[in-house]
Amino acid sequence: MMDWHTLLSAKRFGLEEFHEERKENRSEFQRDYDRLVFSAPFRRLQNKTQVFPLPGSIFVHNRLTHSLEVSCVGRSLGNDIAKGILARRPELQHSFLPEIGNIVSAACLAHDLGNPPFGHSGELAIATFFSEGKGLGLKGMLTDAQWNDFTHFEGNANAFRLLTHQFEGRRKGGFVLTYSTLASIVKYPFSSSLAGEKLKFGFFTSEEESYGRIADELGITRLHNAPLKYARHPLVYLVEAADDICYQMMDIEDAHKLKILTTEETKSLLMAYFNERRQAHILRTFELVSDINEQIAYLRSSVVGLLIAECTNAFLENEEEILAGTFQGTLIQHISDLPKSAYKRCSEVSYQKIYRARAVIDIELAGFRIISTLLELMIEAVCSPEKVYSQLLINRVSSQYNIKAPTLYERVQAVLDYISGMTDVFALDLYRKIKGNSLPEIS
Repeated sequence: MMDWHTLLSAKRFGLEEFHEERKENRSEFQRDYDRLVFSAPFRRLQNKTQVFPLPGSIFVHNRLTHSLEVSCVGRSLGNDIAKGILARRPELQHSFLPEIGNIVSAACLAHDLGNPPFGHSGELAIATFFSEGKGLGLKGMLTDAQWNDFTHFEGNANAFRLLTHQFEGRRKGGFVLTYSTLASIVKYPFSSSLAGEKLKFGFFTSEEESYGRIADELGITRLHNAPLKYARHPLVYLVEAADDICYQMMDIEDAHKLKILTTEETKSLLMAYFNERRQAHILRTFELVSDINEQIAYLRSSVVGLLIAECTNAFLENEEEILAGTFQGTLIQHISDLPKSAYKRCSEVSYQKIYRARAVIDIELAGFRIISTLLELMIEAVCSPEKVYSQLLINRVSSQYNIKAPTLYERVQAVLDYISGMTDVFALDLYRKIKGNSLPEIS
């Protein structure tokens, strides 16, 4: 059974032997949040695709706005759950338990930092470059575990790497976040060799020792017969729920703005979360708000509030199983029947009408081609660094990436660090320049 006293720790990854007394009002977990907000990788999220192509005349969510909204929902979930647990166990008041909202909000900010440009197609482009494309030629040069890292490339594992890996020119420990914040972003706490059919895992081979150290410090349960598989840190369920709530609701709202879904369809999908009494109240509110987009925004916010309450109840009702590491599924799968049915319907419509929309598919196709091309050229460069063209490409990479590492595995990882850190615009611009379709401006 995991224990809240050990699960919540302010120890910083990379600064384990150093403690600094600070005379300020911020907690260590609030400092995590601020450190992430002011970081370059977080700022770059503003130019990374969430689902729809980045703004034309209509603004839709990008990775940055999505992460901020997820963080807000995560904070509410954390605060509500902390209040519920403290009502049962007031002796935890003097632990870090009241800080759960701050821990979850920081983890929510970080949860998408490892995602490459062009949405989920970016992850797929990287994985299939090795499993189906020209990267196949590297298979015999890597161990099975290293090969699994590349063929199952996963943004969640890449976020953990970004936040813990010691890049060149960066102080020890990367972002130097607290152990609890780092553990809260690892949705799939096992290595790539255990990824299975869903191709999901939480850390690359290179970060196995790092996660193990964090898990042992926090007392996260290691699952039997699987030395590299752990139970989830309980706060992972809150980060996941906040993400599930936001992407589902915001994708539908964006689809309405882009006229992929009609107003009638959108209202019907969101109204289905509520019983007749609450629906009547919402309809009376609509009489006071004539603007259609404002009506949809009010309806969306009402659904978000409902799902926060439902997920809070699901967590508190299953706290014992969560701490035991035996809880199955997501919090969304354990909410009441009416909102669960409505959420399922939203998921079905999103898949049918939103994720298959022409604009979404077009950006995925373009992103797939851009990332595949950049990978092909950069991998060739680190495999044959003695070639003149390879040197030109290598010299273009920032010194923070260990592109000249001694092993092939590390060099390929450095390429993936470089490409996954790009924004959509940067990747497109580099692709055009390498292909000779544009030339740099000379001032």
